[in-house]
Amino acid sequence: MENNKKALRLKYKTLRKELSESDSETMSLAIANQLLKLPIWDKNYFHVFLSIENHREIDTQLILHLLSGRDKNIIISKSDFATRKMTHYLLTDNTKIKKNPYGIPEPVDGPEASGEVPSQKIEVVFVPLLAFDKQGHRVGYGKGFYDKFLSECQPETIKIGLSFFEAETSIEDVHEADIQLNYCVTPHTIYEF
Repeated sequence: MENNKKALRLKYKTLRKELSESDSETMSLAIANQLLKLPIWDKNYFHVFLSIENHREIDTQLILHLLSGRDKNIIISKSDFATRKMTHYLLTDNTKIKKNPYGIPEPVDGPEASGEVPSQKIEVVFVPLLAFDKQGHRVGYGKGFYDKFLSECQPETIKIGLSFFEAETSIEDVHEADIQLNYCVTPHTIYEF
C-alpha cells in the first residue's frame, strides 16, 4: 500500500465513511477528554474548525463547550476558495453560522462577523486532517488552506491535529512547505512531535 498523500486521502475518507454516527460521537468525546491533558489551557486564543458533517469529521462542538466553559476566545474561519485564504473571526453569541456551498459551516458576513482576528494573535490551532504520521506531518484535503494559515501564525503557536485513527509510520511525499503539528490527539493516544 502506497503511503503518499493521495492514497492516504482515499484510505481515510473510506475509513471515516464506515464509522457509524454513534462511533464518531463516542470517539469525538474521547478526543475532547484527551485535550484536557494537554498543556494549552493557559492560552487565550483558540482556533477551532467547524465540522463538516458529510465528511464525518470529528465533532468539534464538544471542544467549543470546553473552551467556552473556560472563557477562552474562540476563533472560527471563513474560507475563500478563489484565493485559498482563511479569514478569522471571534465567535460570539451573535455570530450567525451558515454552511457554504462546500458544506463547511462558516460565520455569515455582516456586522455579526465583525471582530476579525489576525493569524498572529492565535495561540492554539485545532487542525483538521485525514491522516498523519509519527513525525507530525499531516494529510489534509489537499486545498492548502491550513498550510497557508499555519505559515501566517507565530512559530510558537501550538498546532494540534485531531484524528479518529492512529498515526501512519510515515508519509512519503511531504513538502518543505508542509507545517508540522506539535500534537495529534486520537481517542486513545496523545502524540507529541
